[in-house]
Amino acid sequence: MTKGCHRVKISWITVGALFAGLSVALGAFAAHGLKEAWASHPERLAWFETGAKYQMYHALAIVLVGLLALHSPTWCTKLAGFAFSIGILLFSGSLYLLAATQVKILGAITPFGGVAFLIGWGALAVAGMKASKPNG
Repeated sequence: MTKGCHRVKISWITVGALFAGLSVALGAFAAHGLKEAWASHPERLAWFETGAKYQMYHALAIVLVGLLALHSPTWCTKLAGFAFSIGILLFSGSLYLLAATQVKILGAITPFGGVAFLIGWGALAVAGMKASKPNG
């Protein structure tokens, strides 16, 4: 293998921890930096806080995927990790942008993130069932 062309293995625990930390930072920013600035537009703060809340839920789900993958790595754990990550980017990301810009069309992206979350939960359920089988 040539220098600089190494295959990178994704650690879902690391990815989840980074998303969780970012969620804490963004939530604190909303609570302390945006609350007063957006006082006359409470829906903007609500959108932003919803994005941070769902980002945290799914960051923790990614950590769970990472823990399960240590025990039973399957295509389902990989799918769950990617789906949750894409869901965070689309769902939470679109809500952050909607709150920041008030460009309503950005709200049309949010449901795609929700679908990615659902795919992630389904894949995690299948991964959990496979891991609980005796021949896992």
